[in-house]
Amino acid sequence: MRQSSLLDIISPIMVGPSSSHTAGAVRLGLLAKNVYDNEIEKITFKLYNSYAQTGKGHGTDKGLLAGVLGLSVDDVRIRDIFNSDIAKSIDYKFEYYNDFNRHPNAVDFIFEGKNKMQISGDSIGAGEIAIRKINEFSVKFTGKYNTLLLVYKDVTGMISKVSTIIQAENVNIASLHCDRSGKGETASMCICLDGDLNKNAIDKIKEINHLDMVRYVRKLGN
Repeated sequence: MRQSSLLDIISPIMVGPSSSHTAGAVRLGLLAKNVYDNEIEKITFKLYNSYAQTGKGHGTDKGLLAGVLGLSVDDVRIRDIFNSDIAKSIDYKFEYYNDFNRHPNAVDFIFEGKNKMQISGDSIGAGEIAIRKINEFSVKFTGKYNTLLLVYKDVTGMISKVSTIIQAENVNIASLHCDRSGKGETASMCICLDGDLNKNAIDKIKEINHLDMVRYVRKLGN
């Protein structure tokens, strides 16, 4: 009987040797994929610091690609993801950097397809993750909550219009983070929710004037 090595599996729920470098990488990739929400033709992974230096040995590159392809942390296909049929469906490459301004386990996903989007995130330990930036806008969400992401023209009353629709669904806002490129220019809103918004509520939000992007990203499973 073949014995499983540390590089194969260290628990019943995670393929790989490291919660930060492997499980966190898978979860980051999956969450970034859900934010992009388009068919992926090409993706560039930019790995920073510890991710760049020790990522190959810990399976970080495998985890990131597996997550982007929609696999979960316990999927055994992660072990040989580079040779899998699903990996052949997209063009991908890895780049490695050192930047003391970034988290030790930081990564940028540059998606190309119907549109181009850069998503930046960190693996913060024990499999926990955080998305920090989408294109030029700062955000903060972890995949633990259903999250509403909006990009829009910076006009008066936008927060009120969106929150009124959420309140009508009896859904509580867990956190709200806003950013903008300048007064009256482009702005973003990241809303983490205690509950779930139905399609009707999301459609109502999409009807609000001045919106450029709406994403409803459901929380990740365990």
